Amino acid sequence: MLDAADALPGAAALRARSYELLDHPAGAGVVDVGCGAGRAVAELTELGARAIGVDLSEQMISTARRRRPDADFRVGDACDLPLQDGTVAGYRADKVFHDLADAGKALEEATRVLVPGGRIVLIGQDWDAFLIDSDDPALTRTIVHARADQTADPRAARRYRNLLLDAGFDDVAVEVHTGVFTDAAMLPMLTGIAEAARAGGAITVEQEAAWATEQTERARAGRMFLALPIFVASARRP
Repeated sequence: MLDAADALPGAAALRARSYELLDHPAGAGVVDVGCGAGRAVAELTELGARAIGVDLSEQMISTARRRRPDADFRVGDACDLPLQDGTVAGYRADKVFHDLADAGKALEEATRVLVPGGRIVLIGQDWDAFLIDSDDPALTRTIVHARADQTADPRAARRYRNLLLDAGFDDVAVEVHTGVFTDAAMLPMLTGIAEAARAGGAITVEQEAAWATEQTERARAGRMFLALPIFVASARRP
């Protein structure tokens, strides 16, 4: 799943932009929180950073270590990082904060591990802002909202700026990079959110089937349309 997401159009460019925003000195420590299988850690290392990957999933860390045995990967929580105070110049979290119950606590941890002047970059989608063309927009809204409500903090991305300001960061800036998908590559995501909405009791089995059938037919005909805004926030620790 993560490998497929990393391979989507624009994903590599978005990662590269996040590295630019980190603006780390050569050899400086950079932590990638929620590192998954470690692609960003490998790319940051190639750019001269002393990259550290942290993920809550022992399975993900095991995969990352197997793929990149020379890299530094650690099991850890975003709200309790396995790092000493002031040990990194950069902090990156990609598609992480929507899964956190306490974004403020995570940013306290980011402040703790960053050196003064260190940079932070947050990347993520707003789960309540999937734009999907459909013959039934009301049902589509229900599906999108129902899936969002199953996420710990579905609107975290739209709050990045204020979260960073509340945590005391300086030079806060936010960019939006919108991915537009019109073929079958993202069809599993669409049918998946409909399945989740039905499983949560927001729609019926019949509604799920009808909506998924319509989206499948659109994909086959080259008429699917999904726009997914990705927010990229950056800031500096005082």
